[in-house]
Order: sequence, then C-alpha cells, then structure tokens
Amino acid sequence: MRTALLLGSVAGLALAAGAVVGGRGGLLVALVVVLGIDGWAWYGSDRLALRAMRAFPVTETQAPGLYAVVRELATQARQPMPRLYVSPTDQPNAFATGRSPRRAALCCTQGVLELLDRRELRAVLAHELAHVRNRDVLVSCLAGALAGVVTALASLATFATLFGGRPDEDREGAGVLGTLLLVVLGPLAAGMVHLAVSRGREYEADADGARLCGDPQALASALRRISAGAAARPLPPEDRLVAQGHLMIAPPVRATGLAALFATHPPMAERIARLERMADEAGRG
Repeated sequence: MRTALLLGSVAGLALAAGAVVGGRGGLLVALVVVLGIDGWAWYGSDRLALRAMRAFPVTETQAPGLYAVVRELATQARQPMPRLYVSPTDQPNAFATGRSPRRAALCCTQGVLELLDRRELRAVLAHELAHVRNRDVLVSCLAGALAGVVTALASLATFATLFGGRPDEDREGAGVLGTLLLVVLGPLAAGMVHLAVSRGREYEADADGARLCGDPQALASALRRISAGAAARPLPPEDRLVAQGHLMIAPPVRATGLAALFATHPPMAERIARLERMADEAGRG
C-alpha cells in the first residue's frame, strides 16, 4: 500500500506538470505518456537490463552448478525457476529482472562468479530471488520511469511559461509561482520517491534473502567483497548502465557529488551491519 501511494503521487506530479504545460490538453497528453511509460516498464524492462549488460542466456549443461543452486533456492521459496544469464563483465555484480516471478531472469557477471565462493554466491542468488518474489523489479522500474516523465514535463513547463505567451493578469503571479514550484520541487519529489522505493526494497531483499538461504553472514561477506570489487572496477557512466544501475546488487557506476546523495542503493556499510545483526540474533537464538 505504501509503495502504491508513492507511485500514485509521482503519477500525480506528472499529470500536474502536463496541466501546467498545456492545460486540459496537456493533462490528457500527460495521462497518455504515463500509461505508455507504465506499459513500457511492464513489458520491456527485462530486455533493456539484459541488453545493457550484454548478458547471454546459459543452459544447465553450460552452468550446472549455477542451475543447481538457483533451483534449490527457488524450490525452497516455492517460486518458478527463473531464466539464467551471464554477463561477460569483470565487475562483480548480479541483478534480477522481469515483470513477474514467471517472467523473471537472474543475471550474474563473470566477475561475481569468479570472485565468490559457493556459500556467498548462494546468498547473493537468494537476495535476487527475494527481489523477484517481492516484485521489486517492476515497482523500481515504474518509479524510475515516472520520475523521468516528471522531470521532462517540468522542463516543458518552464519552456511554456517563458515562451508560451502571457497568461491573464489576474492569474499571472499564481501561474508563474505554481510553475516554479513544479519545476523545482517536482523532479526533486519524484527523485526522492524513486530513492525511497529502491532503498527500502534493497533492505527488504537483504533480509528476505538472508532468511531464504539461512546464512546472513554469507550475504554480508558477499556484499563486502562485491562492494570492494565494484569500486575497483567501476563500469563507464554510460546512460544505459546508469538507467539500469538500480537493479544491481551493488551500484555499477561510481556516483560522485550530488549524484551520490540520490543513489538508489542504501549505504553498503549499513546493509552489511544489518545482516551481521541478523546473524548475531540467529546465533543467540
């Protein structure tokens, strides 16, 4: 319910931006755009993510160990067996994609397969299966796409206000003030919603994945090694990688300056600390 309300608020911002740009006609156009973006995120997000990482499908004959671990975890979680992909990338990372458990795909980079031992890899795969079960991929893609719509429409609102002619004198001040508020606060609010949705779901996937594999310490160890490896081998800040970075278990592109404040991943140190507390509580129990 909380996620639905957050996404609804971003969609409302997009519609408000459309109304500022073009009145009733702009509202209708914004509604069409929002529905189109939702449909695109529903049907095409998995292909975009896999293409961005140049991932290719692997068969059980090619990767019997990987299939064995994922099948065991999926059976334990009572989920369908996802499609498995490998990305020929040296950076250690992994992600899940797909609009539903039956359409899900799990992808590991070559780097993460070489870096982690079987226990750590099992914990990472459990984390990704938790994302699938919680339908985090679809929600995160919707939040990111809608945030982009709000930003684009806010830019159009600025252009319409500056170059679209003068409004009625009685409404001029209110119109300009409303547009300024939308332009400044709209993208900021949309970005904060995307950040809140993504960060909250990372914490939940960590906890659910640790419970699924029964080894919070293994996931904490894997995150520590992945974080160090990703920092040592950051991917180039290309648009396609930045756009899909929120799906990865660790940020694939190094964020600096203001971008670090709006990172879609929570601090890795906090994630590791939470998992270690889970391990301590399980040990005392």
